[in-house]
This record gives sequence, structure tokens and C-alpha cells, in this order.
Amino acid sequence: MPEEHTYRVIVRGRFTDLDDAGRARLLAVADRHDMLTAGGFSADGGLSYDHTLDFFSFRVQLRAEVEATDRAVCARARALAASAVEELGVDFRDLRASATDMDLIKVKRR
Repeated sequence: MPEEHTYRVIVRGRFTDLDDAGRARLLAVADRHDMLTAGGFSADGGLSYDHTLDFFSFRVQLRAEVEATDRAVCARARALAASAVEELGVDFRDLRASATDMDLIKVKRR
């Protein structure tokens, strides 16, 4: 069985073509998506944005085979982020993702 690692992925993007109804939907749930309190990384992912309704970020923790490239992990995360934004009934653009393999992180202890 191939070895799996844990990846933390941050996806960033921009809301686009927001009409008044879209803005109202986002603002109605903005407190649940506050950048400071929306939480950290999870398997389900978490969407966060502020009241300016310009940029958003999506943080997700994924398991993937070590042979999988960062590109494949980022593609999965972008698809999850796109789904989360689409659930709110608004459009987006400029999705960019960056992944960190948490199993390769070295922790220095004092």
C-alpha cells in the first residue's frame, strides 16, 4: 500500500460579478466566515472572507499518496474551494493554491 502524507492547502481567490443579491447572501453569513475566527485547517475545509467581499481564502487538510504531486493536491483543494463558493451562489476567479506536506515539516524542540 502506498504511503500517504497529510497536506495543508490554502486556496485564495476573488469574488467576481457580485450583484446586490449575491452581496446580501455573503454578508448574511459573513460572521461564520470571518478570517480570524473561521478556524484552521480541517478535512472539510473552511471558507473565510471579510466584509469588503473582494478576496477569500479556503483552508483544507488532505491526505494523499506521497507519489502524488503538489499539483494534484492543489487541484483537489481548488475544486473543494470552488464548490464552497458556488454553494453561496456567487462567482469567483483567480484561484491559486499552495500546499505544504506536513509530514516533511521538522519541529525544533528546545
